Formats: sequence, C-alpha cells, structure tokens
Amino acid sequence: MNAPFKTPTDPLDAPLWDLTDLYASREDARIEADLARTRGLVDDLGALQGRLVAARAEPALLGERLDRAVSLYEQASDGLGALGAYAFLAASTNRNDAGAQGFEATVREKLAAIATPTVWVTLEVNQLEEAEIEAALAAWPAAARWRPWLRRVRAMKPHELSNELETFLAERGPISAQWPRLFDETLAAMKVRSGKDELTLAEALNRLSDPKAPRRKSAAEGLNEALAAQTRTMALVLNTVAADKALEDKWRGFKRPADSRHLSNEVDGDSVDAMAEAVAAAYPRLSHRYYALKARAMGKAKLEQWDRNAPIETTAPRGYDWAAGKQLVLESFADLGPEFADRAGGFFDKPWIDGKARPGKQSGAYAHPVTSDRHPYVFLNWMGERRDVLTLAHELGHGVHQTLAAGQGSLLADTPLTLAETASIFAEGLTFDRLLKTAPKAEQRGLLAGRIEDGLNTVVRQIAFHRFETRFHDERTAGELPVERIGEIWMEEMGASLGPAITLNPGYEHWWSYVSHFVHSPFYVYAYAFGDLLVAALMETRAKDPEGFTPLYRELLAGGGSKGYVEALAPFGLNPRDPAFWTIGTKRLEGLIDRFEALV
Repeated sequence: MNAPFKTPTDPLDAPLWDLTDLYASREDARIEADLARTRGLVDDLGALQGRLVAARAEPALLGERLDRAVSLYEQASDGLGALGAYAFLAASTNRNDAGAQGFEATVREKLAAIATPTVWVTLEVNQLEEAEIEAALAAWPAAARWRPWLRRVRAMKPHELSNELETFLAERGPISAQWPRLFDETLAAMKVRSGKDELTLAEALNRLSDPKAPRRKSAAEGLNEALAAQTRTMALVLNTVAADKALEDKWRGFKRPADSRHLSNEVDGDSVDAMAEAVAAAYPRLSHRYYALKARAMGKAKLEQWDRNAPIETTAPRGYDWAAGKQLVLESFADLGPEFADRAGGFFDKPWIDGKARPGKQSGAYAHPVTSDRHPYVFLNWMGERRDVLTLAHELGHGVHQTLAAGQGSLLADTPLTLAETASIFAEGLTFDRLLKTAPKAEQRGLLAGRIEDGLNTVVRQIAFHRFETRFHDERTAGELPVERIGEIWMEEMGASLGPAITLNPGYEHWWSYVSHFVHSPFYVYAYAFGDLLVAALMETRAKDPEGFTPLYRELLAGGGSKGYVEALAPFGLNPRDPAFWTIGTKRLEGLIDRFEALV
C-alpha cells in the first residue's frame, strides 16, 4: 500500500479496535444467548399490547403501564443494538470478507424478526389522546422521564400506517438494506490506478490533497475511470433507494422527499429551505470568492477540480504521526475543561478506535454509539495529514457527546441530526484553533486556507449535495433517471456552488457515485451545514465568556435528545428561528476569507 507522503513515523501506526467488549467472534455463544434474552423481553412487552388503551380512563394505571412498556422497549432495543453494532463494526473494517458481510446481513434479518412484533407500541401510544397521556405522566411521575420520546412518537402519528403495513415495512427492512450493502462492497472492492500505484478509494481521495499537482491530477483521472466503470451500478442503487423511499413516503403521506428526515430531526422543512437558500445566496461571497483568491495564490487563472483541496504552499505539508495527532486533539479538548479531555482520552487508553487504513476497509469516518449501556467506537482512515487530525477530533467529539448523553438511556440519548453534529464540529473547530495558534508563521496561510476549505466543504458543499439530492428525488418521481441525467444535475449543482474559478473537468460527472449519505441516509447532508452554522454561533458565545460557557455546553451535550434544538440553545441566548441566527456562521466564514485575502 502506498502512503500519500511520509510523516516522521509511519502514519499507519494508527490503532485497531477490539470488539470483544461486544462479542469475541461471530461464533461467540453470547450471541445466541442475547438473542434469546431479547426475544424474552419482546414477549414481556407483547403481554402489554392492548393494555395501554384499556387503561386510558385510569391515569395512574396508564402511567404505570406506559413506564413499563417504554422501559421494556428500551431494554429490547439495547439488546438488538449491541448485536447489530457488532455485526456492522466488524463488517466495515473488511468489506472484502464475504463471511463478515454475510454475517451482517443475517444478523440484520434476525434482529428485524425479533423487533417486528414491537411495532404495536408506537401505534398504541398514538391511539391515546394528548390529555390522557399528560394525566398519566402526572399520576405516575416515574413515567414522566419518557416525555421527550413520547413527543417524537406523537409527531409521527399523522404518518403512521396500519399494524399490518408497519409490520410489513419492518420485515422488509433487511431486504431494502441490501442496496446500501451493494454500494459499500462495490466501493470497497474498487481499485484506483494512479501512475504506478493502485489505490483504495480512501487513498485516492486523500491524494487530492497532495502538494504535487501531477499526483493530484493522476489520482483524479484514476477516480474518473474507476467511478465511471461502476456508475451504472451506482445509478441503479440510487434509483432503487429513491423509488423505495418514495413509495413509503406516499403511503405515509409525506409531501416532499425530505419531509420524513425533517420530522425525525424535529425541524421545520421551511427553516431548512431558508437555510439552504441563504447559503446558496452566499455562494458568491464564500466559495466563488475564495477559490478565485486561491487560484491567484497558486499562480493560476483557474483551478482544476482536483486543485480544490490542494495545499496552498508548494512544500510538503506537515505530517502527523498517530501520537502527535492524539496529543494535539487531547490538548484541544482540554481547552473546554479536564472532563472533556479525560473522556476523549478514554478512547485512546482502551482499544475503542480503529484508525489504520487498509485494503477492504470502507472509506470515511464515523463514531458509533452502540447503546447507552455500552461504550462507543470511533472509525477513521488515518493517513497522517492535517485533515486526519481534524477528522479524529470530529469523531471523538461525537464519542464524547455519546458518553455524556449515555445517562439518558438509549431512547433519550439518541440525538436529532439538528444537534448530532454540534459536538463534533465544535471539537474540530477547537482543534483547528490550536493548530493555527501553534503553527509557525510560514504555515499560517496554508492552515487558514485549510480551515476555510473545511468550512466550505461543511457548509457550501453539503448544501450543494442537498440541492442535488432534492432535484434527483424530485425528478425520480417521474421515472428512473439515467446515468447521464444524474451526472448533469450533479455538474449543475457543483458548478453553481464552486463558481467560475474552478474547472469541472470531464469525468467529474461521475463523482456523485461515491457519496455514501445519498444511499445510506437520504437527506442527511444538510445536517452538516446546520451543525456548522449552529456551532459558529456557539463559538461566538464562548468567546465572550469561556468559563461560563463550559457548564452550559456540557449540559447541552448530556441532554442528548431530551430537548429539541430550539429549547437546547435557549440557555445560550440563541434563537435558531431568527433568520439572523444563520448569518452568524456565514459572516464568520467571510471573516476568515477576509484574513486570507490579506495574505494573498
């Protein structure tokens, strides 16, 4: 395997995780024991079916039964979640292993079979009137802790189907999940030719940040060829996922493709549209302006698309071995307080991180919360670059958030996407601030450029993804879109977001096909922009009173999903319903571009 450049020590000294805290192997006897235990919990839960509605006239009895039902539901979810997490985590590090992929698919089917009989719970809760639920929570105080979860369940009431149809959808879930599996396995097996090298997708994407233009160009052309070879398969996957989603949306009565995501995020669709429009309107002041400045700094009239994330300086950027990256990230977490550094440090002290890039490992990064009674795991592909340090901070931000919220229990720790990216983007910002503060003056222009590009990739690019996704799903309602049309929409939206200073070279029309969120989590991507702009407002608040900020921030993270984002931000004096709220982030990014322009 060819590393993109050499760091002081081999960047591939990053760790492997140890999943034995979950299960020792696919043959672990605890797997069947846990499946049996969870079936028992589901049976106990099933004994309550019909008894919630039967107690609607007796508030204390209804409260007691609600408390028991939701508690059993959470316990069963924890049992299923641990096994599902183990299968996914093991498979994601080796997508070339047929045994691991088959085990993941089999586990998914078994879990669906166990979970399907619980569909009655939310349906029966929604047969109750609001006043009946409130009276029950007042009469049985122990049940009141479930109010946030009940609020989310009640929000879905207008879109619920019959018990038979909900059961069918639950049983169909593992079959529908085979499309994302095909997507993952196709990309994991893909080889990218770049000169004499054969790269994985993660390595090829990483090489687009190489300081040498010929290596960037070679990697981009290799990606063009490799993605083009798979694009018809990926178009089939994307079309099928969209059609499957559209069918369910029709039955549930969602009017627009993104509406189901907005509901789960507890956010108004009009607010998301307003944010997307505000960002798109700022393209000329943000991305268009910056890339024109970058072209000037690099002595070019225009940038090729493979220069978009190229380092400004011609000298090789500073590399980071794992130990240096770890130290920098932990020092950044300590800026918030010792507890944050201690919690992040636990991921290093225990084998909870899989950082080593290797063949068969899927690209990207994530933090998996598992369940509230287990610890999270962090996944990334460490190449020893600055971007990897920030990715490590990002995912550990998720991990720390997950450990803080664990006290809520799995149902309430689950955070809507409107808040899910808060801790991760905040941690990334803290780490960059430390990078910039400690960098020699000669490196500061390059670091500032990198920070601006991270902001553009998180806000502008993700909104461009969202607009692409919206147009694709809208057109898909009239029939399957051919590869050529998908490429056209992609090029139009990427061109609009990147601006006239970047040339979208032939072959770039295929690059939509590696964006996993389009397949795994339709309409997820706007959450990154939402989170970045939200974090910008939080960082401005912290700058005014760092000491007073930390306890409020800890409380926000520890609350998990127990509060909506509007309520959660109120203690900071922030109102995300005010349109001016979103301009805080865009103005912050504009300020960074102003600083960069002064150095060009």
